[in-house]
Amino acid sequence: MISFRLNGEPVSVDVDPEKPLLWAIRENAGLTGTKFGCGKGLCGACTVHVDGDAQRSCSVPVSEVEGKSVLTVEGLSNDRSHKLQQAWIEHAVPQCGYCQSGMLMAAAGFLATNTDPSDADIDAAITNICRCGTYHRIRAAIKAAATA
Repeated sequence: MISFRLNGEPVSVDVDPEKPLLWAIRENAGLTGTKFGCGKGLCGACTVHVDGDAQRSCSVPVSEVEGKSVLTVEGLSNDRSHKLQQAWIEHAVPQCGYCQSGMLMAAAGFLATNTDPSDADIDAAITNICRCGTYHRIRAAIKAAATA
């Protein structure tokens, strides 16, 4: 049994300790906002925060979050009131939307450490892949959220 906090609530999952955190979140905790993309930690669709650090959950064994706090996109807000969610809506960021939960979580982690980002800062820090290519809108939304 592996216990951790998920979006502020205590959870325990009875799974193989090597099971990726992504699948424990989706299959065992029933939160499907975190997406599977590449399975190799490259695309960022599965980005969550572990003790405040943005991490690719497909590459994190669930055993590594024992006793830690995990935040998913569902934990940003339950009513789309988070400043990034509002900026995403204002700037019409999503097209297909598949990458958006991971992109939002990467952006939230980034803005926690950089509150006045330049385009270059955003481009260097946000390495998530958007197949629709909405990077200019993502950049604009991150900047808007930084000033909100």
